[in-house]
Amino acid sequence: MSTLGRSGVQIGPLGLGAAVIGNLYTEVSDQQAHDTVTTAWQRGIRYFDTAPHYGLGLSERRLGEALREYDRDAYTLSTKVGRRLEPGPGDGDDLAHGFAVPDTYRRVWDFSADGIRRTLEASLERLGLDRVDVVYLHDPDDHAEQAFHEGYPALEKLRSEGVVGAIGAGMNQTAMLTRFVRDTDIDVVLCAGRYTLLDQSALADLLPAAEERGTSVVIGGAFNSGLLADPRPAATYNYAQVSDELLARALRLKALAERHGSTLRAAALAFCAAHPAVASVLVGARSAAEIADGAQQFATPVPAAFWQELRDSGLLRAGTPLPTGEPS
Repeated sequence: MSTLGRSGVQIGPLGLGAAVIGNLYTEVSDQQAHDTVTTAWQRGIRYFDTAPHYGLGLSERRLGEALREYDRDAYTLSTKVGRRLEPGPGDGDDLAHGFAVPDTYRRVWDFSADGIRRTLEASLERLGLDRVDVVYLHDPDDHAEQAFHEGYPALEKLRSEGVVGAIGAGMNQTAMLTRFVRDTDIDVVLCAGRYTLLDQSALADLLPAAEERGTSVVIGGAFNSGLLADPRPAATYNYAQVSDELLARALRLKALAERHGSTLRAAALAFCAAHPAVASVLVGARSAAEIADGAQQFATPVPAAFWQELRDSGLLRAGTPLPTGEPS
């Protein structure tokens, strides 16, 4: 277990990212979602991350229902603010935003103090729980002014009041996350897709800043939205069709892992977890089998010879920390 920043909130090394059980891309049944969370628990996972954005609240409802079976003090739960849900037309779907759900709600960007409190209250109602442990400002890319001057102070106040234990920001970029680390007193950042076997851009700014400031980092998108889980022509990279160049690189990594008796999935997860600033790695799953595999891959050591050959191959940015304890 790691402590998030100076908050005292404990977090496990592997977490379940619950976007997928919010019907990301395709439908997941209620039972399938419940079984996914139950299997995660059985495999020792005690950190769960969700957001109103995921399935227009469906992920929060399903996750909360499954977690109500367990002692509330036995796990860590995070959700996000910045997208407030309001009643929608209800005559279509939400596939334009990536979720196979009816458009019974619509998202409204809102990083105001009032918006954040209202969004968190609605999340607690959907979750059916009395509290969340961590709250992230969610994708404030185009709302920096309001996020820094209204959203962050609102979260800081909620933390000081004891309403939440830890506060942070979650994004798919590193520049603004680095600004949060340097210019605010957040406890944790959730960095999605920018520290993986295919993209080490977080090494340039975010990870050094987090180490210096004692801010924890949670890594999302360890598989870059699927490519590093199963590299094939139909795979996605950062939620878009993979390029031939990146597919070739992923296939090269897969062949290297298999040559050393390992898997690309195990290597991808171990790589993310190896950086000293990283407190936890999130794995998304749409079934019990997928999260069981993720937990198994995370727990399986990757041979040192793989990391040695990876370092010598030039496939990693120079100075990248490896699970062997040595820089690349």
